[in-house]
Amino acid sequence: MTAKRALTEQAADAAVDASCRMLRLPTIRAQYPEQAQAAVRDQMTYRGFLAELLLSECDDRARRRSERRIKAAGFPRDKSLRQFDFEANPAINAAQIHTLASCDWVKKGLPLCLIGDSGTGKSHLLIALGTEAAMHEYRVKYVLATKLVNELVEAADEKVLAKTIARYGRVDLLCIDELGYMELDRRGAELLFQVLTEREEKNSVAIASNESFGGWTKTFTDPRLCAAIVDRLTFGGNIIETGTDSYRLAATRARAEQMATAQADA
Repeated sequence: MTAKRALTEQAADAAVDASCRMLRLPTIRAQYPEQAQAAVRDQMTYRGFLAELLLSECDDRARRRSERRIKAAGFPRDKSLRQFDFEANPAINAAQIHTLASCDWVKKGLPLCLIGDSGTGKSHLLIALGTEAAMHEYRVKYVLATKLVNELVEAADEKVLAKTIARYGRVDLLCIDELGYMELDRRGAELLFQVLTEREEKNSVAIASNESFGGWTKTFTDPRLCAAIVDRLTFGGNIIETGTDSYRLAATRARAEQMATAQADA
């Protein structure tokens, strides 16, 4: 047993600071003085004080891990479910979306398809649900469909296709945005199919598309390949139709009308 050390208050504070640096406990180091004062004021027990310090460190580490996973996902902008206006788009079932936010479908490796016209909230929901998955400690990757296909083509040309497909296969959730906006040649479609096959029934894929499945033949010109891709993206998964009315356009028109009314009143 190590003998107890009789330390002054100043020496104890210095020892705590030095120990936190050595043990890499930055949150405890930062919060210790304030929490020590609160513990004296609130007459906390030693156990209670220690528990508060350790919980603060754990909470802050969890927050930093979430931030790193969200950053690693490569989302183009910050979007959350709190920001989504369900009243502006009644076609979307809010309860269903919040159920998806629990990420049980990611845990089970199931797909998710968000289908609807531009401005109906597909990309917002895709990013928001991907962010929720990252906060639930899943590895997430966001990518535009055309960028993914171009990367796969370049990887094939450089003889590193297997490595690239494996990298996309490892993440728990792959979010593919703007699928269906541009026609893909047969080679690009086949490479995308390889990525989907690598992930099938193992890890989740979430896509956002402005085309209904019936219109995907314009993107994937080979009917059999198109059918196989649709099968990979829908089997056992969730399909959310976001509708045809752009709430972004409606919001823009509403703002324009308000400005016109304000100018007329002036």
